[in-house]
Amino acid sequence: MESIEALSEKLSDYLEPKQIEQVNKAYEFANKAHSGQYRTSGDPYVSHPIAVANILSSFHMDEDSLSAAMLHDVIEDCGIPKKVIEQEFNKNVANLVDGVSKLDQLSTTSRTEANAENFQKMILAMAKDIRVIVVKLADRLHNMRTIEYLDMEKQKRIAKETLEIYAPLSHRIGMNNVYRELEDLSFKVIYPMRYKSLRAALKKNRGSQKRLLKKIKRTLEKKLVDQGIPAYVEGREKHVHSVYRKMKENGRSFEEIMDICAFKLIVDSSDNCYKTLGVVHSIFKPIEGRFKDYISIPKSNGYQSIHTGVVGLDGQPIEIQIKTEEMNEMAENGIASHWLYKMGEETETNPQKKARRWVADLLEMRDNFESSEDFIESVKTDIFPDEIYVFTPVGEIIQLSAGSTAIDFAYAVHTDIGHHCRACRINRRLAPLSVPLESGQTVEILRDKFPQTSPAWLNFAVTSRARNSISNYLSNLRTSEARKLGKKLLDQSLGSLNVKLRHLDKEELRKALDALGVRSLNKLLEEIGLGKRVGNVVARQITSFLDKETKDESDSTPALEITGTEGLVVNYATCCKPIPGDSVIGHFTKSGLVVHQERCKNILSVREDPTQCFPIDWHEELEREFSTDIKILASDEPGLLATMASTITNSATNIESIRTQELDLGHVEFALTLQVKGRDQLASVIRKLKKLKNILSINRIHDQEMREARTLH
Repeated sequence: MESIEALSEKLSDYLEPKQIEQVNKAYEFANKAHSGQYRTSGDPYVSHPIAVANILSSFHMDEDSLSAAMLHDVIEDCGIPKKVIEQEFNKNVANLVDGVSKLDQLSTTSRTEANAENFQKMILAMAKDIRVIVVKLADRLHNMRTIEYLDMEKQKRIAKETLEIYAPLSHRIGMNNVYRELEDLSFKVIYPMRYKSLRAALKKNRGSQKRLLKKIKRTLEKKLVDQGIPAYVEGREKHVHSVYRKMKENGRSFEEIMDICAFKLIVDSSDNCYKTLGVVHSIFKPIEGRFKDYISIPKSNGYQSIHTGVVGLDGQPIEIQIKTEEMNEMAENGIASHWLYKMGEETETNPQKKARRWVADLLEMRDNFESSEDFIESVKTDIFPDEIYVFTPVGEIIQLSAGSTAIDFAYAVHTDIGHHCRACRINRRLAPLSVPLESGQTVEILRDKFPQTSPAWLNFAVTSRARNSISNYLSNLRTSEARKLGKKLLDQSLGSLNVKLRHLDKEELRKALDALGVRSLNKLLEEIGLGKRVGNVVARQITSFLDKETKDESDSTPALEITGTEGLVVNYATCCKPIPGDSVIGHFTKSGLVVHQERCKNILSVREDPTQCFPIDWHEELEREFSTDIKILASDEPGLLATMASTITNSATNIESIRTQELDLGHVEFALTLQVKGRDQLASVIRKLKKLKNILSINRIHDQEMREARTLH
């Protein structure tokens, strides 16, 4: 247990005696308030506030933040009013404590709703004082460090919440040290065996690479000294969860990821960052497409650095980050960096400015949600996206999520510009509103004097701001307007099927409406107009329900979990062979809905057209097996095919077909069609096959084709 004396000594390095006195007073207050209370570990409860304050002291946070850390549970756990804290200390401390409190007394109907309400309250508190989030994250970090004393169910719930909300939050505001530790601690709880094995592998790899890392470091240091650039070089440690995430997202093995060395080069100025880049590229060959300049254009959380990838000694790939000492401090601690240095000044650090702007955007976004749960889900998806940077016609930089379209751009500039958008120019050329934008493009929005907001925009809008603004606008349309719009969209969709709404038989239409689960045609039109249903899907459902020929259930394929697709014939594309777990999209054809992988090259030209494509999800409990193709490159050896076949069948996986091709002396390629229930089963089979000594590589054929197609486009 950490002591108040040790904390006071630590604080004396940067706080005045009077400031330390306030922190000690807060400790005495908390100690008295929590008297007789104990943590699950058996320690006195006051040990927790001291630990939280210790974490904050490592960021050199001010006395009000440290006092709030000491007092952050007295409102919730001890029933002490906020007014008393304000009287004993000051208004800042009272507001910080109130903002950080868990607020369990909120009247909510479920724990999910309670968490959502608490998060929303925290966002509001952050808007008043950004330090709230720093104290809250320190609180969560210590709770995660001591989570082993809780029961397993509670551990997993808290760890999941931390991984989904608090770790990304810390990343979003640039506190990367906290982010990395929260991720690893959560990962350890949720997947203890995976964490243990990966950590052991990392330790082993670190030992085996030690000599190579030293050699690269000496080479870099010597060259920088020769060029007269003051710098120090240090290796970058990979944390466990980041390795796991890269393996999972990119389908790469541990060896592939750990084959890359990583270094940080810390220099004394921004100018020397660019000079150092030249030095690095004079020693090692740069890898194409791996250079990123986050100094000229910082990330959304204020992060600044130059990133480059080079080919090092013996062909070893090297990842290098080049930054100043201040940039490095900002990269590690984000908005908590140099907090004291800006106190009393009007200027804020870059991460603090960006965090404040982000919180303001969250507040604006919050007004567009009917429930707290919808709000928090939206924030979770928008909390730290991959980013692109585009320009307005006057040269202003607009930062967007990767995959954003002109619609997202329009709403990012101003909500009214989004509502009145009718077309766009990308690099001075007219372009569809649905085309994904790329960094460096200049985007111009052409506006109409009347609102043009369409439910179809929801099919390609990416950012929460755009989607929420569109949904909010549509939901506020008058019922008559919604019906009018819905009728127009349904008439268009039925017209493409050579059917007219006014010619439909009333009795048969009633049956179709009953099957769709709506009480009247007006209600159906209203839902289409408000974007709750897709006109194209409804049109096909109606025509299928009106079909007098009854189809035998045995002829239909297993259903997908697609909201409101009853009556549609569903087939699976043979070109990309989707399996459960793949990101998929439905393509409308004359024969029904055809399911493709989202990146299938055969629908690249039409996937953004809402009249032809429809976003879908897999049913959670699909039992049937799906065909998929894999390609195996191996060193030829007698009995290899039999060994592979045995490995596959022992994994409860059927082999549909095998094709063999000799490539050259000693190498052979196998093309196998397997029957699997989903990506998880396929991944398990591939892992087992990779353990065979003669296997050189394994690829899912269609994944490889789609990667190539994506490169071409």
